[in-house]
Amino acid sequence: MSTQSSPTGPGDGTPQGPAAGPGAGADVHSAGGLTGKRRVAFAAYADEGRLPGVLALLRSLALTNPGVCEDFVVLYDAALPAAAAERVHALHPRAELRAVARGGAGPYPLLGVLGIDDYDTVVAFCAGTVAAGPLGELLTLRTAPAATAAPGALVLQRAQLTPEFRQRVAAAAAQAQATAGPDAGRTTPAEPPTAGSTPGTPPTAAPEASRTAAEPPAAGSATDPGPDPGPGPERTPPAADAAPGSRPAGKAGGAHPDAPALALLKGVLGDALRELAGGALAHLTEPEAPAPSDAETQAAYLKAPGVTHPDLLVHFGTPLAARTGDVDVARRVAAAHIAAGHYQEAVDTMASVTLPLAAAWPHEVYGHALMSVSRYAEARTHLLAATAAAEHAAPAFARLAHIEWVLGDDASAQQYALAGLDADPTHGPSEEMRQRTVPTPAAQESGAPADQVTHVAFYMPHQGNAGDKLLPESVRLAFGSDTGPRRWHSVHAHRLFDEAALTAANSRRALVVGGGGLFIPDTAPNGNSAWQWNVADDTLRRIEVPVIVYAVGFNAFDGQSYRARRFATALRTLVEKSAFFGLRNHGSIEKVRAMLPPHLHDRVRFQPCPTTVTRQITGGWTDPAVREDTVLLNAAYDRAGLRFGHDYGHFLAEMAAAVRAIGARAEVRCVAHAQADERFVFDLRREHGISLPVVPMYDYDNARITDTYARTRLVIGMRGHAGMIPFGCGTPVVSLISHPKMAYFLADIDRPEWGVSVHHPHLGARLAEQALAVLDDHEAAVADVHDRQQLLWKVTQANAADLRQLVGGPLD
Repeated sequence: MSTQSSPTGPGDGTPQGPAAGPGAGADVHSAGGLTGKRRVAFAAYADEGRLPGVLALLRSLALTNPGVCEDFVVLYDAALPAAAAERVHALHPRAELRAVARGGAGPYPLLGVLGIDDYDTVVAFCAGTVAAGPLGELLTLRTAPAATAAPGALVLQRAQLTPEFRQRVAAAAAQAQATAGPDAGRTTPAEPPTAGSTPGTPPTAAPEASRTAAEPPAAGSATDPGPDPGPGPERTPPAADAAPGSRPAGKAGGAHPDAPALALLKGVLGDALRELAGGALAHLTEPEAPAPSDAETQAAYLKAPGVTHPDLLVHFGTPLAARTGDVDVARRVAAAHIAAGHYQEAVDTMASVTLPLAAAWPHEVYGHALMSVSRYAEARTHLLAATAAAEHAAPAFARLAHIEWVLGDDASAQQYALAGLDADPTHGPSEEMRQRTVPTPAAQESGAPADQVTHVAFYMPHQGNAGDKLLPESVRLAFGSDTGPRRWHSVHAHRLFDEAALTAANSRRALVVGGGGLFIPDTAPNGNSAWQWNVADDTLRRIEVPVIVYAVGFNAFDGQSYRARRFATALRTLVEKSAFFGLRNHGSIEKVRAMLPPHLHDRVRFQPCPTTVTRQITGGWTDPAVREDTVLLNAAYDRAGLRFGHDYGHFLAEMAAAVRAIGARAEVRCVAHAQADERFVFDLRREHGISLPVVPMYDYDNARITDTYARTRLVIGMRGHAGMIPFGCGTPVVSLISHPKMAYFLADIDRPEWGVSVHHPHLGARLAEQALAVLDDHEAAVADVHDRQQLLWKVTQANAADLRQLVGGPLD
């Protein structure tokens, strides 16, 4: 997995403005508290003397670690010039300035970071430190506090910053000051002490950094919607010329103003403080003269080698593109916006430059952005221009096919898909669109419109996500035993719900939307609703039959948010129009209610995912008399940066330990809901020498999916439906929590202990303990699943009474 860091923004789905970020009122105990994902921040202290060094540090971080963008906390006191905020923000998109009392950090301001308590890991940089290489060693440190061997950085874990620890620091500081005098150890920050000078006294314990104090005034501040995967991290070849500000003047030597502070912490922590080599850090022996301008830094970042972080690419590339009109820079910035799900910003970026007709790649990116905001005619123009270049023809044709499919023209979509395959016979998205638009004979038995219900859902192709494949049939079983075309009129949620679709829906008995995590901003982006159902508000209001939203989930990841106010308006329209609005967990209910006016809150009710009650809704279901001696294990890799952050190596190592322990009792198999899930098997074998058989559930039909889950002894799953489907089949589950929805589900059945965060420091041991406990007393574990399932079944039955009235009886 890429080491690219992911934003640690609110992730709660609240519409966010472009300047919003974790320093702007984020709730640090929301999604991150559910998934256990580490919040990591860089930090430094800045006063007037140290400010040039902090600015040099920010430049060096961007240019030597272009794929890393963690929040950056700058502590300051009243001595910091007001204009400093503008200079800091120009070099980092998520920098936050926090005030401390004048001199509040004591003689050695580095310890002001002890007051930062809203991050799990804080990497605090010493005075005059700059980055000279990759900082992966610091970012992946999870448990023990650490310091670089020469004063360069201090890594602190929130778990160590207890009241008792702060008291010990205060006591040690008071004793040292009483011995050496109150002014001992103070140095001029801009001038490190000479070799042989007396270190002096350590500081008193630092007060908590104020997160509400006013900062100095500032002058300025993975899944594609179409057939082709969205753009990944931007890569550039190594630059031949040195980036301005990227090379420090020299290595640290002699005494350092922060050395006594580190010595104090080492004395308090003892052997718990781990010393690191610190080879990726260096010390400025003299100020940068002259310091690179913002324009030079922006240009240097765009030439930085390796992976670039979307936030930094947007931050530095946007003003560069505006100033120069450089089309390639605009393309890269727009692609970064698309990767982050910020589609309108991508459109605006491309609209700000003049595209030559022959610029195929920029035309492809512009077309992608335009189709993502439902400007389909304009998107066609740019995508057709992109097809002129051989290397961009296949993806451009695949997107053109997707547009025609969205608009209901399967014949044109098929032609574009075939053109994509002519350009590249191996192009997967073109082949997917070809298969999706192959003409099929009409169903032999199709009911009259008056006997049907329209069903808007995400219909997966045969070789698609197993959970999403099963969902439409499960929803229909909750309404009755007939799940076929006699009773149901299928409408794909991602296709434009146009006038023809409206007329067809109004001729049916009702319209059902669901289930699944349809409330997510980037799976099928469109400008009509900003969620997966591609319907305009006006069209939605003209539906004349009962609208039933059934078991839909709020599916935003930790660190992912809805920036588009279009979604908030569309959501309100949907709730107002719905005769029944049921969400699949109480976490989704809380999130959605937070985006609605109070008078609509009672409209939102609980309707569990029907896959969780499969045993009840499936006619003729019988529990297996004998189960296979297997444990099925699922890991998910969509939006991997949001799932794992910097902890993927930790996750893989812990899973290797768990697989070894569980494998001594039962055969462990990898169950892949999607083809991408098989990456777990490859990584586990490559890194830890463990081979697992694969269950390719993405190739299974619905009956085989439920049968496989019903016959195993235990499922350990990361995907939502790798927990909900086996649970519904009566099989014990343990959830690998990398998304809030799994914690929501376990809370609804009052079994939070069935989940373990992928970031848990002892994930392997915890997982093995839970799995072996299930295997030791499997009969009791199954009985507990059946008991918990009854809670959800009672809710489903109660709702069914209301739904039968809306659809005119059971659909049998």
